[in-house]
Amino acid sequence: MLTGDLTLLNAATVGIGALILLGLTYATIASLRENEPRAAGRASVLAIVLPLPYLLVGLVNFRYQTPVAVALVLLTAAVALVLIIPVGRRPRIESGTPKQRIDERDIMFSRRLLRPGTARFEEYYAANPAKKAPDDQFRAKPGLLTKGASAYHPYAFAAADASFTTVEHLRPFVDGVPATEKVASDPAEMSAFIKRWALKLGAVSVGVTELRDYHLYSVIGRGDDYGQPVTLAHEFAIALTVEMDKGMLDRAPLGPTVMESAQQYLASGAIAVQIAEFIRRLGYPARAHIDGNYRVVCPLVARDAGLGEIGRMGLLMTPQLGPRVRIAAVTTDLPLVADGRKRDPTMIDFCTHCKKCAHVCPSRAISFEDRKIIDGVRRWQIDSESCFTLWCTIGTDCARCVAACPYSHPDSLLHNLVRRGVHNSSLFRRAAIWADDFFYGKKPPTSDLPEWMTLEPTTEPERGP
Repeated sequence: MLTGDLTLLNAATVGIGALILLGLTYATIASLRENEPRAAGRASVLAIVLPLPYLLVGLVNFRYQTPVAVALVLLTAAVALVLIIPVGRRPRIESGTPKQRIDERDIMFSRRLLRPGTARFEEYYAANPAKKAPDDQFRAKPGLLTKGASAYHPYAFAAADASFTTVEHLRPFVDGVPATEKVASDPAEMSAFIKRWALKLGAVSVGVTELRDYHLYSVIGRGDDYGQPVTLAHEFAIALTVEMDKGMLDRAPLGPTVMESAQQYLASGAIAVQIAEFIRRLGYPARAHIDGNYRVVCPLVARDAGLGEIGRMGLLMTPQLGPRVRIAAVTTDLPLVADGRKRDPTMIDFCTHCKKCAHVCPSRAISFEDRKIIDGVRRWQIDSESCFTLWCTIGTDCARCVAACPYSHPDSLLHNLVRRGVHNSSLFRRAAIWADDFFYGKKPPTSDLPEWMTLEPTTEPERGP
């Protein structure tokens, strides 16, 4: 029978049950809004199952009610304390400084531009014979944004190509001659102005770092200056990120992902070009670094500007959006205040144990192993040849790893509470990895195309004279 007068202990038990019910109900609603049916379904089932023991113990009289209630309350308190008390908040995750610069000619985006039979092609593979065989494999595939690719979608590929082409139209404006008269400004105030302006223009994070030698490519690998050494003597670098839409990336590796990727390369590039032009108008040299026209390694610049860490998949992991960002940079001699790197060993620790990106990677290009010393730095190294060969097979830039990353969940109250716990406790990090697999799946399925993209192209009938 129901108790007529709840004791303090019973009230506490019922209260815990009610809190669990409210929390899981909120998680259900939030998951539905995020179009995550699996997470919503599992949260709704737990919203019924988990509060039930608390409500029964608190509201129904039975022989051992008091000791059971005590045990239930103590167990719940112990679990909560274990998860929220700072444990392993600062794991020892050492890393080093790169000891040499990257030759841009070696990256896949440069190698894909080499054309068989040209002098440049012959010269590169004469100097790098080991790269010839894997590169022949990606060249044997249809290629990015091509009709023969397995994920071909005429509208998606044309839209992505349009964005990339528009980025190309920005390239003449990445650099220029500064005004002859310099406008004096306070470095701290100018840094704050540029950051706030960049956020207004659409960036989600902005930081400043002193430009270091290892930020620069050693040799230019694309464009008319191919093969020329990079000699950029600017003092500071501004890094900025823009958000890629989660709904579009959930379609990875289908057409919407490359559409979104291209669109945000354009968005970040436009902001960087605008900031560089602004600085030049103040009388200081400035160069924007945008897709296909880099002189710096943007993830390293962004990391040292305090915007995140480099994760298992080799991409910048930002605190609020994970790898679901695109980066651009501006280098300049305008006096600024550097933010400096914000080391986050908890993020590296999470990546060490999570491995979800490696599990979902169709090309098996992401390592399951721990970080290794490569060129003097402890880091992960992806198999870029395998990754790019897959891109050339499906015709998109895949993004399965980005979409599946637990850090890529929306910047919302629900997920920010989880991020807070991940940052706070190593035990919470382990629980969060398990919970992400439980709610979203170890290999989250690819979402269907949005309805507005399901139109079938038609062929115009031939018209007579």
